[in-house]
Formats: sequence, C-alpha cells, structure tokens
Amino acid sequence: MELLVGVSSATMKSLMGKLGGLLAQEYTLIKGVRDDINDELASMYAFLRSLNHGDARSEQTKDWMKQVRDVAYDIEDCVDDISRRLSREPRGDGCTQNVLRAWYVFTTLLARHDIAGRIGRLKSRAQHVGERRTRYGVNNPNQNQHGGDAQAGSSTPTYHTMERPAPAPQVTAAEQPVGMDAAILDLGNWISDNSEHNELRVLAIAGFGGLGKTTLASALLRTSGGRFDSRACVHASQKLNLESLLRSLLKQVMPHGSSSLKGIDGWNQKQLKDMVESHLAEKSIVVTTRFKFVADACYRQRAGYVHMLERLPKDKSRSLLSEKIFDQLEIHVPRIEMIIKKCGGVPLAIVAVAGLLASKLTVEQDFKLDSNLKSKPRLKLAKNIWTDVCNSLSSELEVNLNPEGVTHILNLCYNDLQADQKTCLLYLTIFPKGCFIGRKRLIRRWIAEGFITEKHGKTMQEVADDYFNELYSRNVIRPVDLSSNGKVKTCQVHDMILEYLLSKSSEENFVTAVGGHWLTPTPSNKVRRLSLHGSDPSHAKEAIGSMNLSHVRSLSVFDNLNQLSFFKFGILQVLDLQGCKGLNMDRLKKICKMFQLKFLSLRKTDIRELPSRITKLRYLETLDIRETEVRQLATSIGRLQRMTHLLAGDKSKRLALKFNDGIAKMIALQTLSGIEICGSSRTALADMHNLTKLKKLSIYNLRDMGSGSNQSYEVLLSAILYLSGCSLNSLAIDDGFVGFFEHLDSLPATPRYLHALNLSGKLCRLPQWISDLQNLEKLTLSLTSLRTDALKLLSALRTLFSLTFTLHAANHQDADVLDILQNNVLQSDGEIFVSPGGFDCLKLLRFSAPALPLLSFLQGAMPNLEKLELMFRSLTGAYGLENLKSLQQVVLKISNRASIAAKAKVGDIRKSISKLDNVPTVIVDEYFESM
Repeated sequence: MELLVGVSSATMKSLMGKLGGLLAQEYTLIKGVRDDINDELASMYAFLRSLNHGDARSEQTKDWMKQVRDVAYDIEDCVDDISRRLSREPRGDGCTQNVLRAWYVFTTLLARHDIAGRIGRLKSRAQHVGERRTRYGVNNPNQNQHGGDAQAGSSTPTYHTMERPAPAPQVTAAEQPVGMDAAILDLGNWISDNSEHNELRVLAIAGFGGLGKTTLASALLRTSGGRFDSRACVHASQKLNLESLLRSLLKQVMPHGSSSLKGIDGWNQKQLKDMVESHLAEKSIVVTTRFKFVADACYRQRAGYVHMLERLPKDKSRSLLSEKIFDQLEIHVPRIEMIIKKCGGVPLAIVAVAGLLASKLTVEQDFKLDSNLKSKPRLKLAKNIWTDVCNSLSSELEVNLNPEGVTHILNLCYNDLQADQKTCLLYLTIFPKGCFIGRKRLIRRWIAEGFITEKHGKTMQEVADDYFNELYSRNVIRPVDLSSNGKVKTCQVHDMILEYLLSKSSEENFVTAVGGHWLTPTPSNKVRRLSLHGSDPSHAKEAIGSMNLSHVRSLSVFDNLNQLSFFKFGILQVLDLQGCKGLNMDRLKKICKMFQLKFLSLRKTDIRELPSRITKLRYLETLDIRETEVRQLATSIGRLQRMTHLLAGDKSKRLALKFNDGIAKMIALQTLSGIEICGSSRTALADMHNLTKLKKLSIYNLRDMGSGSNQSYEVLLSAILYLSGCSLNSLAIDDGFVGFFEHLDSLPATPRYLHALNLSGKLCRLPQWISDLQNLEKLTLSLTSLRTDALKLLSALRTLFSLTFTLHAANHQDADVLDILQNNVLQSDGEIFVSPGGFDCLKLLRFSAPALPLLSFLQGAMPNLEKLELMFRSLTGAYGLENLKSLQQVVLKISNRASIAAKAKVGDIRKSISKLDNVPTVIVDEYFESM
C-alpha cells in the first residue's frame, strides 16, 4: 500500500504546485472553484503524507487511494489545458490595454465557459472522494494505536535519518565479487583453454536469482575478456525477439564501420543466423540462467560446461555485509549472525539489507534521539536499529531459496524509503531489463515529471541528486560506468529488483510497459506513462491499439516508431526517443504540437534538422540532439525561455551545433554542450555574458574567424571569466588547432571556481593560472602539453581527482603536432617523469592518443593513485609502475592497428605491477581504428 502513498502524494504535490501558479492568474468565471479544489486537494495531500508512516494496507484504503490518484490526474490534465488554451490576460492601464483585454475576453469566451464547466465537475468529484474517505472508514494511522510505525505512546525508540552526504568518488564501478575467487580462476582457465579452439564453447552459469550469476559473468569478462578480439552482451527474455538479439550481437562483436554489417537492419532471421554462426565458430559464450533446462541445453553442446552457483557460506556472507556497512560490527555479533542466517547466503538479499542498515547507521549527528535513550545513546540506538531490522526479516530464505523470501526483503527496503524516493524508484520501470540508465538523463526526467521540488534551500537539481545518491547508497541501483569525477555516469537495476518494481508499478498503473522481457497485463484504464521496450511490431501495435492513450504524460520508445501514431499524444510532458529509428520530418512537426513538453530527447536518431515550429514548445526545459546531424538552429530558438539543458553535437566526430544569437538569449540555460564557435557566432559572443545561470559549457569546435579572430577570442575569454564568477563550474574547449589557447594567459583574472576543465587541441604550454584552480577536481588536457615540468605544476592542485591527457587521432599526423610532441620529449630528457610529491587526491590518471611517450613513475609519485588507463596504438614504455603503491586497476586499450611490439608492452606492464604487494587488476581491451 505504501506504493500508492508514494505515487499519489507525488502527483498531488506536482498538481498543487500547478494550481498555485494558476491561482496567481485572473481567469474570469473559474476563480471561486479553483480555491475550493485547491483546499480539497491540500486536505488530501496532508492525509497522504500521514499514510506514508502508517498501516495503510486495508482494501478500503487502497480503493480510496486509487480514486484520489484518478481525480488528481484528471485535474492535472484540466489545469494544463487551461494554461494552454488561456494565455495570460493582458494587464495594466490605458486605452491599448483595455482594447487588448476586451479582445482577450471575446476570443477566449467559449474556452473559459468549457473550462469552468469541467472544473466545476472536477470540484464535485474531489469533494465526493473526500467524503468517501470518512464513509469507508479510512482513518489517520497516527490515531490508530494498533497499526503503523509511529504509534502514540509506543515504547519503541523512534529515530529519523537525516540527509546523508553524497557517496565518495570512486574510480571503478565494479567491485571484486565476494566468495567467487576460486570460480573466477577455474572458469577463466576454462574460457581461455585453447585445446579445442576449433569449435564453439558454451559456459552456462546457473542458479537461483540473486546469487550473483551476472556478477560472476561480468568478472570473467573483465579478467579474461582481454584474450579475445571482441566481446558482446545481450539479454534474452520470456518474449524473445530473436532478430533483435542476433542483430545486437553482431553489431557488438564485429568492428565498427565494417562493410560486412552494411544493411544489417534489413536482414531476415536466416541471414542473421548464418552470419552469427560463421562469426562465432571458434568463440566462447557465457550464458546466465535461472532455469536448469537452459543450462542442460548448453551442456549438450560439444564443448559445453555448467557451473551451478550455490549460496554464500557464512564467512563470505559476513564479509559482504561488512563491505557495505561501516559500523562496529563486533558489537552486534548475535544480530549479525541472525541477519546473515535469514538472508540465506543470497548476495542480493545481503546487499539489500546492508543498504537498509547503512541508511540508518550513518554518522552520529545524523540521528535525532528519542528522550527515552539515556545512557550511551549512540550505541543503544545502533543496537535498536540492528534489532529492529533483524526482527523484521523472515526466515524464508534460510529454509528454502524462493522468490517470496527475496520479495519480503525488497518490501522492507522499499517501504523504508520516503514517499518521493519511492516514486523515483518506481520510475526505473520505464527502462528495459539490462538497460544502462544515464544518471543525468534519469534526473532530468524526474524533474520534468514533477517528482522533485525544492526543499531545505536546495534546488530541484540538488534534491534529485540526493534522491539518486540515496537509491545508490541503499544498493537498489548499481553503477555500471563512472565519470572521471568519480560520480556514477550510468547505472543498472538488478533483474529481480526490476521485476519486483514492475509488479508494483503494473498493479497501480504507474508505468505501462509494452514488449521487453516480462509479460505485463494491458491496463484496462487510462495509461499515464507508456514505455515501448521493443518487441514484435505487430504485437506492440495490437497492445497499443487497445489502450486509452489520451492521458499519456510520458512516452519512451526503445526500438522504432513504426507502430506509433503521434496524433494520440497531445499532452505529453516527457518524450524520450533516444536511439529510435523511423523519425522523420513529418513526425517532428507532430512533436512540435505537443505544447506541454518539458523533456525531449532525440539523441542518436537520424534527424538532420528541427522544424521552426520547435519554438512552440514554450515549456521545454531539456532538448537533447546529441549524435544527430543537426548542426544549426534558427535564431527564433531564443523564444524557449525555460530551456535549461541544451545538449548537442557529437564529440567523437568533433561535430557541433553553431552558437548563434538565439541560443545566447536562452537566459535560463544551465547546460550548453556541444557548440561550435565560428564566424557567424561573432555577434552572439557579445551576448554570452547574459547566460549567468550557466553551469556547464562545452565548446566542441572553434573555427578560424579570419582577420577578427583575436578580437573574437578576447570576447569569448571575457565571457568565460565573467560566467565563472556567476555559476559556471565546468568548462570544456576544443580549439580545433586554431591557436585560441595561445590567448589563455591574457585572462586578467583566474576562473578560480571551476571544478572541471577540459582543454583539447593545440596546447603548447599550460596557462600560468592553472595552478591557482584550487577547486579543480577533473582536468583533461591535450597531450601536446605533456612535459615533466607541466606535471610538476599540476601536482600542486590539492583537490584534483582525475587527470587525463588526450589527443584525437585525426590530429596526430599534423606536422606542428608532431614537432610539439617531439620537442616535449626532448625537453624532458627523452622520457616523461612523474616525480614524488603532490597529487594528494589524484585517484585516476589517463592517457589517450595514437602514440604515447615513455612514462616513468619515480618512487613516491602519485601516492593515492588507484586507476591507470592507457589507450594507444603505439607505446614507447611505462616504467616504475611498481612505485604506485595504491594502484588497484590498470586498463590497457590497444588499437586494432597496433604492432606486435606495441601489444608486447602488455606483458611488460603486467610484470612491472606484479611487484606490488596488492597486485592490481589488469584489463586489456581493443578499440577499432579505421585505416
């Protein structure tokens, strides 16, 4: 029942915010009923909040909550329709204003009468729903002495978790699996065994859900994957689309841009099968499955092998729990043993319970203690927490491995979340099984959906970040990839957790998923959020055809658009078409009629331009056109005054969106990514100072502006300096080798508030002010600046977490660049030395270029470095790696065009780091370069 509280209260809170804005406007004929509706909803909302802490499991309460949700949805639709059909009434005095007001009243007369009637009917419905609460006997749980967690006069100590700090930055997303060392070694040897290399080899990892099958397979991929030329990962399902699976498999294992893949999207099943069979003839396949008959089928292969996963033993379960909880475990030994026993040796259950405990066992000041806690309050409170969690666990998993035991634990973890956090967690069911979910993409969608509100002096972005961090800290979502600042970049939801969330979401009609990996019932009532996960087009079309889509607020498509008609989606707020096929200009024009849109993602689609009507989307906050062919927007784009995030360009291809006067007028922008500064941008540069809310600016390309270049560069530098004193904390510039970086020292002051800086291109020397950036956490520099003296200068940056040196392959053959690189090596006595001292916080060091110079790490260098990444076609050498005492992982990415001598450097590096006390993990990968 707590599900309904989370969903409905979030909907109510969003709706009341909209009503507040509506109440500030003078709409004739509807003012009185607005106040009545707002009062009724405020009463419902207050009651919903109280239900979040009580026993709300009765059927009467469930039925009443569904009615609340339905009426709230309908009122929200009406409110948005008002804002669309009735523009703001003209204000002010004077003859002109009176004429305009009279014209407004005349032209909106029919609309106002229609809306007044609708609101009157909705007012009546809201009042009837309120009356039914009393009639059904739905009482405030705080008045119920026999239910809920917050009983009056209860002797149970109460404690409230305060806001927790963000997780510490990390350099590796995947942790070493606990209790699987022997399996990783044995199975890794089996995979790498070449004794039968002339046939397909299939390894099946089987076992109960949550035992760590995917974790083990991922570990094998990291440790043994480097021995193979290519790797792929695909997901099968109950509703298997074999063509999509085979197509995805081939695209991963075959080189990018390969002529063999030409026309693959049009291949039939037989063509796909033939290509897969020929390409996988001498490869190894790892299958993870809960079903023994699938494992047996793999075993029947000529070179098949089955590994059955068992429960974790008690000592390994204790180690896994202690990894997740930083508390004095020795004090709570009896409770720990009981919790481990009740978790049944299932890693998923252990980490879920650990997340629940960790959310309560935070630092001492994060607790408000009950007055009953007299002696040693911190210790007594911790014991109470351990005892309460232990007592709330069932013994189902201890007796037998069954899904109900895991569901019980997931219920405990879910019900412990705040109402808003429950809603955000349920929203993850939008994404298909196995999908890599971008953190920023998810957070921006939460905000657009109205799930997030400002609180405690924090912006919506900061509150959304807190919610994401809370879900991450509770182990509900797991990181897949990390940004170079140590934050989660992409995440994933465990299959069993996603299955649990889908069942709740489907029960309460929160998200409707079509296709994909689970069989979900088609809703019989209104669809609010629709997600197409990709399946048989005829099945999808049939399922969608039977739905009521007139109330859909969120549409996400993860395959193609062939089965969709955009005519049905008039009130969308969120439209996510990332990676979709079949998007044409006609569909784009229909999108431009979705006047309520706040979030629009067209990333990785085939579009080349946007219609001029895009300016009709006046509520649009996020527009993502990255990795498309869109290179220019009309200057009228400046009318979108609510635009907060404009994301464009293709960084890997150095293609960008031209910065123009329209973009410069979008004063609400916080993120402006993937732009190009060229001759046509000169007048716009003068207006860049107006973007005072800008937090992130990424310039993918700078063009030579001819005779006026120097003056334009000075204007750009002036704007950057000014904006860095306002909100700008992340700056990335690729100067396109036009010489812009030569002007960096002309800055009259230091942009000292930058947290992230990226200078790519022709950077012959570091700007003098760079050592003054004492807030800098993330730094990316062109390889052309790499010298021993430059590293000494950077070592003084006290907060620097990651340092990257890079050079685009296309620039590596430039004669000037070759001269610079050669000169740098000569000035550093033939090799680049990393001296001892400094770099106190540096955890990540990366080099990425076709050719890397000789690197030498002296004793005492980079004392806290945990991850070293080298990406190259040729490498002169890397010495002294045994001096990096904190090193945990070395990643080597080698070009497919690398010579035998370059590939032999891998062995030298392995030998060097083997001298460390704790030998780091070595991951070897190959990247594709065209000839």
